[in-house]
Amino acid sequence: MSNKQPQADWRVKVGFAIFVASIGWPVLIPVLPLLGVSPTATATFSGVMLVAAEFLLLAGAAIAGKEGFAFIKATVFGSLKSYGPPSEVSRRRYTVGLVLFVTPLVFAWASPYFGHHLPGFEQGQLAYAIVGDGLLLISLFVLGGGFWEKLRSLFQYSAHVVLPDKPAEAGTLK
Repeated sequence: MSNKQPQADWRVKVGFAIFVASIGWPVLIPVLPLLGVSPTATATFSGVMLVAAEFLLLAGAAIAGKEGFAFIKATVFGSLKSYGPPSEVSRRRYTVGLVLFVTPLVFAWASPYFGHHLPGFEQGQLAYAIVGDGLLLISLFVLGGGFWEKLRSLFQYSAHVVLPDKPAEAGTLK
């Protein structure tokens, strides 16, 4: 097996264009009502686009081939990797991240019971939901890559917990 990176020939370029089109064309959905398209036609178009996007992704991967798909994956995800969360974070950052992670979950659970006590909640539920989703996404980056692994292990049956023998001493950031 060679370490040579695959080159972008015409098949890779066509496969990548199909890949981008399948992901990018849902941008048209919010534009359709502005063009006077009926809600029924917009919903129908959205459903067709969802199914067609899956077929386009498969077609793009088939056209690009195994080497082309590896090239596309390395190009797209390699450039995004530098923006990802670090694998290790400090104790303070982890605590802040946990607060940011738990706050929208607790709020989503409690809002049906106590939401009427919040100012503007009845009229602005969407705004509260968007802020909560934003906090949840931000918390995942604040918590770092180690938390992603912990979260991923929740969904793996064979994962096992490994606890340290003794707690970390005061002043250490591990």
